[in-house]
Amino acid sequence: MNKEFIVEKVNQKRIRWQRHALQRMMERGIPRSEVTQTLLEGQLIEEYPNDHPLPSGLFLNISDGIPLHVVVAIDIEAEWCYIITAYRPDSEHFEQDFKTRKS
Repeated sequence: MNKEFIVEKVNQKRIRWQRHALQRMMERGIPRSEVTQTLLEGQLIEEYPNDHPLPSGLFLNISDGIPLHVVVAIDIEAEWCYIITAYRPDSEHFEQDFKTRKS
């Protein structure tokens, strides 16, 4: 997963918002601006190079003490980022750092 590629594509507005992501973001009260901020400023905490049809990764950003996870897939050839989903991680599934999954 290439963060520089993602930052470049976000800045170029080469983002495709998957229907699932938009639905979940509406349900969860997550604005698009917070998702793009997470991709620009956040940390890549998990990589899924074998995801099909495109490799993807999980980003974390904490803004004003509130964590956000964003899953993004990248298409290097077509030069697009695809927002798969966005959610607020919880302590049931993640450690206090919101990076480490609980067993």
